[in-house]
Amino acid sequence: MNTIVEQGRHVHANGIDIYYREQGEGPPLLLLHGGLVSSSLRWAGVPVSYASHLDTLAARFRVITPDTRGCARTAHTGNDTISFALLADDVAALIEALELERPLIAGFSEGAITATVLGLRAPESVSAIVNQAGHDFFNPQAPSFQIMRQLFGGSTDSTRTDPDAVERFFSQSQRMRAMFELMQQDQDEAQGTGYWRTYVELAFERTTRWPGYAFADLGKIEVPALILCGDRDEFCSVEEAITAYRALPKGELAILADTGHVITPAAIEAMVEFLERHVSP
Repeated sequence: MNTIVEQGRHVHANGIDIYYREQGEGPPLLLLHGGLVSSSLRWAGVPVSYASHLDTLAARFRVITPDTRGCARTAHTGNDTISFALLADDVAALIEALELERPLIAGFSEGAITATVLGLRAPESVSAIVNQAGHDFFNPQAPSFQIMRQLFGGSTDSTRTDPDAVERFFSQSQRMRAMFELMQQDQDEAQGTGYWRTYVELAFERTTRWPGYAFADLGKIEVPALILCGDRDEFCSVEEAITAYRALPKGELAILADTGHVITPAAIEAMVEFLERHVSP
């Protein structure tokens, strides 16, 4: 097992010590990772992580990449369910703790859901939002919930996590197995051997159930928001992306051709172009 030396730090916010990394100068950009990955540079080369794109983003922004509550180096204290509302409140508290003045915020997949929920719960805290591949959760009937129950619980009607089913799911191919082993290393190095099982258990509750915010609620988001979606995303449909875009008062929409549920250079280019137009004065 290769140990990655991380050079981040912790800050106390919302009752926990949030781990974050920072890179670059310029307007602050909070970058929220998706599920199963973290802010660690070990994820470089994995297409569902921002790690391969940090240099590009840091050339334009002060990029701040936290580990979300219960993931890797940000421990979850207490027994409360880690909801998307709680994750959004963590980010709001992080913004305050770091004394950021209405930063930009972007997220992929799970991170995109959190960024958007933050826009609903604390609209004054950020100046612009990028939601890449996280608009599906605002549809109470989204197929994504069944997909996540299959992934984390072993069947589409599961009601609890089955970590062994997670391992079986990721053993279907060499590429998927490599991602699973990377996740194991990431979580276990941060919080102890076997913690990866706790991590997937914590993730089950929020990823298999509608978070309580619908497309109609997006009308309450007061800042510019970009819905960014691949036309071949197996979780987020283009139709849902259009619905989300139309609900946003200051919405923009970008559909990436021949793109699935991944972060590509084209996605980063579209994100940067949007963010640079909406930096808080």
